[in-house]
Amino acid sequence: MIPLLSLAYLPPVAWCSVAWQADQVALEACDHYQKGSLRNRCYIAGPNGIQRLSIPLVKGKNQQTPIRDVRISYDEDWQRLHWRSIRTAYGNAPFFEHYADRLSRFYEKPYSFLFDYNLDFLEFILQEKLGWKGRFTLTSEYRTPGNPQEETDFRNAFAADGNDHPSWFEPRRYSQVFMEKSGFIPNLSVLDLLFCCGKQAVDILH
Repeated sequence: MIPLLSLAYLPPVAWCSVAWQADQVALEACDHYQKGSLRNRCYIAGPNGIQRLSIPLVKGKNQQTPIRDVRISYDEDWQRLHWRSIRTAYGNAPFFEHYADRLSRFYEKPYSFLFDYNLDFLEFILQEKLGWKGRFTLTSEYRTPGNPQEETDFRNAFAADGNDHPSWFEPRRYSQVFMEKSGFIPNLSVLDLLFCCGKQAVDILH
């Protein structure tokens, strides 16, 4: 079965684990924006614990806006703020310098649409940097939850608050930057896994 997922901003490890184990992933491209979802937020581990990064949207909180029409707002310099937070959190991570130059471009180039930004960023991490051989496809019509279909529906499987994870997901421990202070924090953004583990991140995603 093909996993059906909602596209998220730098999604959590559990999301990426589902994708990693599939040859093909269907991304929901025909639903409407949902307030308080992972579509425009992610969680990293900063010096003071879990930190949420949220992308501001133009009319994005309107529940009737098709997800592919949701625009990113640049009324505030969120890209600079996000990148500063990421540097503070992961500047001392083992693989930060290895990925930072290429990754920082996502915080310099403006994108009009949230969906396009999330997809390009995710393909960069999973395919280009970690070597995932699968492919993403976009749905051409909305899949009603609960109806028989060719996909396994994971669209509502991932909580948007903190580092909660589905009960069926068993987080695998890896060394984190502030682990001695905060302990191991599971299911953070895939960014945490990338900077802390590099290519060995694939062992966590299997």
